[in-house]
Amino acid sequence: MSAPSQPAASPVIQLRNLARTYQSGEVEVKAVRNVTLDIFRGDFVAIMGASGSGKSTLMNTLGCLDQPTSGEYLLDGVGVAGLNRKQLAKLRNRKLGFVFQSFNLLARTSALENVELPMLYALPMVPRRERRQRAIAALEKVGLGDRLGHHPSQLSGGQQQRIAIARALVNQPELVLADEPTGNLDTRTSIELMGLFQELNDSGITIVMVTHELDIAAYCKRMMVMRDGVVISDSRNPTRRLAAEARSSLDLAEQDVNLT
Repeated sequence: MSAPSQPAASPVIQLRNLARTYQSGEVEVKAVRNVTLDIFRGDFVAIMGASGSGKSTLMNTLGCLDQPTSGEYLLDGVGVAGLNRKQLAKLRNRKLGFVFQSFNLLARTSALENVELPMLYALPMVPRRERRQRAIAALEKVGLGDRLGHHPSQLSGGQQQRIAIARALVNQPELVLADEPTGNLDTRTSIELMGLFQELNDSGITIVMVTHELDIAAYCKRMMVMRDGVVISDSRNPTRRLAAEARSSLDLAEQDVNLT
């Protein structure tokens, strides 16, 4: 299935008949089946589907964590198939930022040091002073400029996820991949986090997010659904929710509860 039309934008991701097959014992598992799509600069895409639908395998492939069995994947014009492990790692570090459900922060390391971490693997090497400046700027962008020295255990789940987003942004990637980023968060914190993603997307950052929650996908510009390794629907979201409006509605609802 090809992408919905997106005029005046160039693709960050191009997939052509992409497939990923696993061998589980004597059983061949076709996790992704001949997917063809484009994801454009400035897009904000939700990938949905039940367990086993292929969405996680597709996300791993987009993140260069897994290689396609067949087909073509171009990331910002670079063909991914056939790259060796070192080349894939370099491409990931230059082009991609990752946000995970479980945050994946180093527990004994400060917020600032967690955000600096991807730059330690960047080539060419980022000087120490520049690493510090870029990490501070990323944390300020996500509203945590006053938490630089705090460790994850000293922060709420929402604040930890904001650190993870700052870490994803610090190398100025072409694309941010978010895997169930609100899965461990309550309703208010989830809305606040989607507000941050919307702000980042409005600034020009392309975001692809895996989620099983329809109310979270509603904040995205585009919604894809997978089933049995196939993209069964892919459309623009004409009724996109805005996090600022959702926060206001939640505030009013909580006020009404407190008054009763």
